[in-house]
Amino acid sequence: MKNRVQLIGRVGQDPEVKNLEGGKKVATITIATNDVYYKDNGDKVEQTEWHRVTAWGKTAEIIEKYVTKGKEIAIEGKLTHRTYEDKNGEKRYVTDIVANEVLLLGK
Repeated sequence: MKNRVQLIGRVGQDPEVKNLEGGKKVATITIATNDVYYKDNGDKVEQTEWHRVTAWGKTAEIIEKYVTKGKEIAIEGKLTHRTYEDKNGEKRYVTDIVANEVLLLGK
């Protein structure tokens, strides 16, 4: 199996775009996905999950140009994991989705 993720959700903030050496770009966004289910007693439960998405190169350029807070988008990419030490010396774990494709949905 491949490491493949597909999500449809709403963008939580305007993209953060950085220009790197050589003219390459990297864009970071967060996407909210919603899940709805019903408990045994019939109560409706809505749950929101937030996903951090990073895009490079042409995909980052598309995000910079067309994606804004609240926009509904679909992304396809792969999961990546990394660790780092915060300023207090504590180890932190981060899971990102590296987007290969972005599809703009809605109007």
